[in-house]
Parts: sequence; structure tokens; C-alpha cells
Amino acid sequence: MSNRSVAVHDPSPTPNGPIAVEDRLIVALDVSSAAEARKIVSAIGESAQIYKVGKQLFTAEGPQVVRDLVASGRKVFLDLKFHDIPNTVSHAVAEAARLRVSMLTVHASGGLKMLTAATEVANSSASKPMVLAVTVLTSFSEEDLTEIGLSSGIGPQVLRLAGMARMAGCGGIVTSAREAASIRRELGTGFAIVTPGIRPHGADVGDQARVVTPTDAIRAGVSHIVVGRPITGAPNPAEAARAIVEEMRAAVI
Repeated sequence: MSNRSVAVHDPSPTPNGPIAVEDRLIVALDVSSAAEARKIVSAIGESAQIYKVGKQLFTAEGPQVVRDLVASGRKVFLDLKFHDIPNTVSHAVAEAARLRVSMLTVHASGGLKMLTAATEVANSSASKPMVLAVTVLTSFSEEDLTEIGLSSGIGPQVLRLAGMARMAGCGGIVTSAREAASIRRELGTGFAIVTPGIRPHGADVGDQARVVTPTDAIRAGVSHIVVGRPITGAPNPAEAARAIVEEMRAAVI
């Protein structure tokens, strides 16, 4: 029996209020076909309800994969990281809202005007998806940031972009949990912090440079974690998802 209706105390609620612990987990469908995605969703069953559709799956299958997930009762985190002139991004957000996604991403480095345009369109839509501003990708190291001409360091850059995102009305940001505690201290509650690069103890870090465990993420003030391979590549994806939810539950309570 599902216990998704049980609310857990959340020290860092989103704009929509406290989050049930089960709704803190986002499973990344980083696959190349709708058939693979359906297989993963079926294997996970009721152990997760929010799924990330990113560039790989969306490019391969288009918006129909999003429609199918929404029709099945799942929530979709559309992670296409829109980054363009404000007019273009606002139209893209409008189309995403028509797909009834729950969350979507834009690049914070697109600037205040672009972020504001995105949030205004999302908030005026019928589905009102949460706009999340991507700060610094979790694959980035300090050296990578310097390479592209940003010498202030990851922490200050994330904080600068997060503050701008909040000023623009975004519902939250995407960042590493390593920066989450300082962001939470500076920006307070009522603002989602979504963190990819989560790896349970002993898991392969893959191409991520700034990874933490689910426990570390929640204790740092993260509202949602994104997990891919440790769940989708597990022998029993449902069991792997449940284990991560229980780890988060222990960290929250």
C-alpha cells in the first residue's frame, strides 16, 4: 500500500509548502527510447512518482514521452535547460506548461530578463510548472569554471546566480548539495533546491565532480534529489528507490 499521503517535516519547504519524503526523489530517465523508459518506470512501480526527462530521451522520443508519463499519473521534471533570448525561452516554457510538466529547468546564466520571462509565463499557465534555474553544473570543478573565464569560484558563482533566480521569481534552483547549505542560509526557506549528482555510499560517481549522499543532501537543506544510474541500473530498481527514500526519511525526521 502506498504511503505517499504521509507528510514529513521539511525544514526547507518549497513555495507549495512542506514536501512528503516520497516526493523528494526524482528518478532520471537518462535513456534513449520510450520503451526503455517504460521498462524503468514499470520496474520502479510506486517507489517513485517524479521522473526526469532530459535532453537524451526528449531528443530521441519528443514530447509524447512526457505526455505518456503524465497520463500514467507520474510527475515530470523536464530538464532541457532552456537558455536563449527571453522571447524564445518564454515560448518554450509555454509549450512545456501545455505538456503539464511539474518542473522545468532554465539556465540561470541566461540573466534576469530571461528568468523573469520564464517565470511569468509559467505562473500564468494553467499547469503552473515550477521553474528551476540551473546554477553551476555538478560536473564542473573549480578548474572548469576558471577555464570559461569565471574565477570567483563555484560557491560565490552559485550564490550569485541563486539570488538572481529568486529575484526573478523562480521556484528554486538546481545545484550541487555541496553549495546547498550556504544557499539555504542566504535565501531561507520557501525556495526549492534540486540536486543532481547524488550517489549512495559505495556507488560509482561516473562523470560527476561534486557528489554527495542522499543523507548529506537532505541535511544540507536540499528539497529534491535527482538519482539516475544507482536506481535505473540496479538489479532491483524499486528496491533501490525505496532504500534511498528511507535514507532521506531518516535524515529528515
